[in-house]
Amino acid sequence: MPRHKRTVALWCTWVVLGVAMGAGVNAQVPSYPTQTIKLISPIPSGGAPDLIARILAAKLTDLTQQAVVVENRVGSNGLIAADHVAKSAADGHTLLVGMDSIFTVNPYLYTKTTLDVNRELMPVASLGANQFVLSANANLPIKNFAEFLELAKQANPPLAYASAGNGSQHHLIMELLKSRAGIDLMHVPYKGGAPATTATVAGEVAIMFAGTSNSNLIKAGKLKALASTGAKRSRVFAEVPTINETYSDFEASIWIGLFAPAGTPLATVNKIREHVAKALATPEVIDSLFKSGGIEPLITSQEEFKALIVRDQKKYAKIIQSLKIKVD
Repeated sequence: MPRHKRTVALWCTWVVLGVAMGAGVNAQVPSYPTQTIKLISPIPSGGAPDLIARILAAKLTDLTQQAVVVENRVGSNGLIAADHVAKSAADGHTLLVGMDSIFTVNPYLYTKTTLDVNRELMPVASLGANQFVLSANANLPIKNFAEFLELAKQANPPLAYASAGNGSQHHLIMELLKSRAGIDLMHVPYKGGAPATTATVAGEVAIMFAGTSNSNLIKAGKLKALASTGAKRSRVFAEVPTINETYSDFEASIWIGLFAPAGTPLATVNKIREHVAKALATPEVIDSLFKSGGIEPLITSQEEFKALIVRDQKKYAKIIQSLKIKVD
């Protein structure tokens, strides 16, 4: 059975087992929380998961009357942080604030890793969502998305685009656009989003998918925003069209979620979800997230969150397999 089909089957199995196990242990779960809660961030300070973790930690401290701290465990595209949480006590006091790529991209890139995120971690709650903005060098002779497509079709040699590295979402989403639009572009991978952005601003490459955290560069005229990848227009760039206004069903939102070690009691998970939902609905958290790069609170049911994970696993697995990308 192909890996992506096994992944979907594992999630379905988890749902059935989780409900059955939760019903049996629900009455035995002590009050929560009983000690300091650690939110593990897989990236350094300043990135979206870390920003969400710190905003959430402050509000959860108020709501739970228990200290909530953020701990950064960086490396291997989030696998170091994920492995740490997976091996922690399944009591809800050590949680991963993880970006979607840990669950939707890494399983298909890192085929030799001993960590199985789909078996060893369980989804607790969605936290926030953002989207990419197709951003061009300021001197590229185009004004909008339609002109970019026309230029890309005529360019010989092909226009170069930057990404945060082979297998990064920047890379995969651009390959998805190439396929939908029938254009050719040359991939230039960099070691992270920041150097990729620097290269695009400098004109080393023509274009890239950048996060809305680059809004200051766009507003300063150092990059041109051509289109965004969300299902609807970004609040940060309300005047910029979405790609799905041209190509229906083209959607590539970035989401951040909260995950616990497998086996965490259902009553504990439900309590965490209750606190998180309250936190995400408060005006100060909504405002703080928006000011931190246009992040929108993402409040879903647990079943909706699991369905989102499975949907994106299928999407990225197909792209990775077609490109034959491996990181091992």
